This record gives sequence, structure tokens and C-alpha cells, in this order.
Amino acid sequence: MKISLSEINEPEELMMRDAYCSTLIDLAGSDRRIVALDADLMKALGMSAFRDAYPDRTFNCGVQEANMIGVAAGLSATGKVPFVHSFATFATRRCFDQIFLSAAYAGLNIRITGSDPGIAAAYNGGTHMAFEDVAIMRSVPDMTIIEPADSVVLTDLIRQLNDPYGVFYMRLYRRNAVKIYREGSTFTIGKAITLREGGDLTIIAAGLMVAEALKASEILAARGIDSRVIDMYTIKPADSETIIRCAEETGAIITAENHNIIGGLGSAVAEVIAENHPVPMARIGRRDQFGEVGSLEYLREKFEMGAGHIAEMAEQLLSHKN
Repeated sequence: MKISLSEINEPEELMMRDAYCSTLIDLAGSDRRIVALDADLMKALGMSAFRDAYPDRTFNCGVQEANMIGVAAGLSATGKVPFVHSFATFATRRCFDQIFLSAAYAGLNIRITGSDPGIAAAYNGGTHMAFEDVAIMRSVPDMTIIEPADSVVLTDLIRQLNDPYGVFYMRLYRRNAVKIYREGSTFTIGKAITLREGGDLTIIAAGLMVAEALKASEILAARGIDSRVIDMYTIKPADSETIIRCAEETGAIITAENHNIIGGLGSAVAEVIAENHPVPMARIGRRDQFGEVGSLEYLREKFEMGAGHIAEMAEQLLSHKN
């Protein structure tokens, strides 16, 4: 891996969905196996450019997500590499049986993208607000789950998804993410990144929550607390080696995720800690409730998923550690 952190930490100029589309166009130019499937949301993911470049390799399956997974399975069985998209709620909940049986159990080769998970659904509201998609997909044997924090890690991971065989699920924030990494950084699926060193406790985050974790670390530093920040962009398989090392070296861990605290990143980390090196732990995320309509900023505060909430939880956790 070659990692270089950005010093900007402001919203990127490039939307995540545009980075997704342009990378797939580039990959498809040298690999005719790549095909794109969508459930009547091609405009939402910005995939019109891919359709224009490769009309014979683009399939709009309509609002029939389960059928779309079946079509992807058939294409995979003929040697294609399908990249499948819908909103995270529909890409997981609505077609779980097809993912489990037609894709994973059948041993096929499919990449599933669930866009705007959790509070990223914003004004689409609770019906479109997937706080359970990671929990659902973690239960599928051999499933790989990734959640990029910005377009740099997104682009590098998509390129890596071209060759390995299996079923992959990616949570994708469609809009402008906070820039975390510099261009040219490379990543390894299954390995976490240490963004900031610290000895008092560790904050392990993924996706949108990585930027919040870094902000929380700055708040804590001003209060004399030295926090380590980890980007766990691969949620399954989680980087057990890094989790155990953080538990041993800092003695306390907080997870921060744009997901229900049940079954997601927090659960994955807790399982590793409980079985290997138990330490005080807390989880930031949606607390077993449904979503609602609102702006990203409103929902972050409403559901107590902001940097200030992470910092407050960290101070509480340190009292247990001490």
C-alpha cells in the first residue's frame, strides 16, 4: 500500500458517483467482461456516460431488483463481470434471497453497489434509509463488504474488484465526500489504514464517519486526549490484526458507522475484541431505530453520529478504562 493523507479535509470537487462511473468506463475499455446493471436508477448513480460508451454492455432492469440479481447471476455464469446498482435498501433488503442463493450459494462473480446508505439517503427518508444493509450482507458466507471514505479509495478499490472472484458489496455515498487521501494512494482489501496515531483510545470508522472520526480526534486532542483513528474500509473481512493491536496498545475502542449499531462495523469489531483481547468499547451509530427525512447535517445530529458525539463518548469510555 502507498498511503498519503490529504491536508485539505474539505468536500471533494468530484462526486463519488462520477468517480465510480469514470473508473468503470476506464476498466471496461480494456476488459470486455465488464457489464453494468441498474434498477432504473442510472441517472441517480451518474451511469449515463457508461451507457453511452458501452450501450451493448448496459442493462436497465427496471424497478425489479431481485430479477436484476438473477440477470447478473446469468451474466456471471457466462463469464461476464457484472457491476450491479440500486439504492442500498433495495440492493440488499429487497433481493436478499437472490443474492444469497443465485449469487453467493451458486459461487458466482458479482459486484453489488448499494448507494446512499444510512443518513446519506437524506430527503428520501426512512423508506430509503438503509441502516441494516451491512448486517444483512455480513450474514452471507464469503461476502466481502467495503465502504470507501472518499473518491481516492473508491477508485482504487473498484480497480481491485475487476479480478478477484466472488460476491462483493460496496456501500457508496453518491455525492461529494470529504477528501481524506491524496491522489495516487493505494489500498488493500481486508487491511485497515491508520490515519492518526494515539495511545489513549482508538476510533475505528468507515465511510462517511471517517471524516467525523478525524474531527473528533481533533476535539479530543484539544482536551488532552490522544486518540488513534482507523479507516476500516473493509468491513468484511474486518482487519482482525489491526483491531487486536489497537486493543492491546490503546486499551479502549470506539466504532463509528453510518449504520445500526447492531450487526454492522461495531458488531464486527466487538466480535474480534471479545474473542481475542477484551477492552472497554462503545459504538456510535444508529441505535436500533428507523430513519427519517432530513438533511445530512440534521440527521447526523438527530441520530448522534457527529464528531462531537464521538468525542463525548470517548471521554465516557476513558472513565471506564481508567
